[in-house]
Amino acid sequence: LGLATPAAIMAGTGVAARRGILIQDAQALELAHRIGVVAFDKTGTLTEGRPRVVAAQAAAGDEAALLRQAAALQAGSEHPLARAVALAAQARGLAVPPAAEVRAVAGRGVEGRVDGAWLRLGSARWMDELGVERAAFEVDATALQGAGRTVSWLALQADGAPQRLLGLLAFGDTIKPTAAEAVRRLHALGVRTVLVSGDNRGSAQAVAAQLGIDDVRAEVLPADKAAVVAALHGRAEVVAMVGDGINDAPALAAADVGIAMATGTDVAMHAAGVTLMRGDPALVAEAIGLSRATTAKIRQNLFWAFGYNVIGIPLAAFGLLNPVLAGAAMAFSSVSVVGNALLLQRLGRRGGAAGGTTSREDRT
Repeated sequence: LGLATPAAIMAGTGVAARRGILIQDAQALELAHRIGVVAFDKTGTLTEGRPRVVAAQAAAGDEAALLRQAAALQAGSEHPLARAVALAAQARGLAVPPAAEVRAVAGRGVEGRVDGAWLRLGSARWMDELGVERAAFEVDATALQGAGRTVSWLALQADGAPQRLLGLLAFGDTIKPTAAEAVRRLHALGVRTVLVSGDNRGSAQAVAAQLGIDDVRAEVLPADKAAVVAALHGRAEVVAMVGDGINDAPALAAADVGIAMATGTDVAMHAAGVTLMRGDPALVAEAIGLSRATTAKIRQNLFWAFGYNVIGIPLAAFGLLNPVLAGAAMAFSSVSVVGNALLLQRLGRRGGAAGGTTSREDRT
């Protein structure tokens, strides 16, 4: 009885490690078999996390000036969109002016002073809060978002005058090759999928439709992601959150099972109980399948451990069991429990380390 559970968990953890799934919390492995909902972050989790500038539209018609001003605000930032702007400006050979008093506005964007005027680059929500008129670009922005693009807006305020829109930048990010397969395999396991993203609704819905994700929660501020995960608990289901960034850490901690991408930040990995070493979303289904197999082995082990005792104790009590045979049965019961747990190794050999095809044992 003492070996039944730890033997199966150790075997399951070893198989997971060979598949690129690092189990940092054994409780996560035990809970994963009951996961009913998986919430995904978008950028860096379902996409490559290497966006690029695919469109720039300036109110004055000078796209180079728009890109140069945006690059000035983003200089020195490690945010993926900031790197995309910097690379686009570099590719055009633009001279980027210095920026002062630059600061990030959580969940909205970045602002700073460039050439004596205040520039603000960020979301449509922020522009609306600032009272910036966006009607001239609304049709184009809607079309870009419908194509799965992330749209950022640049506004300028000089000498106390009202803020005016300078233009927009659209970013494109490549969806990971295994993302659609990851969602399909989760659905095959009976698990619902939810996309939780701070991106605009049009872009998030376009990605969700392409991947077949069941539900979309878009334009979610970083501080609100944990609240969204908590709301998913309202259905009395075990909820898993998959993310890779600092902004995902509270949601990863709030979920029953937090799953982080090793390609993301250290903060995310510390907040999660499971880390996917290859950053492959298809490994989420692998982890759930492995948890189900491990739980099945625990139950089998407990059945056999109880079985030996239920049969052996009455026989010994009535003097029908020789002490030598009793000792042999005791040893054989331990060997059988450990041996049954080690049968999990077959999952590693059949499933493969690349998380390709699902073995029959993964599906059952």
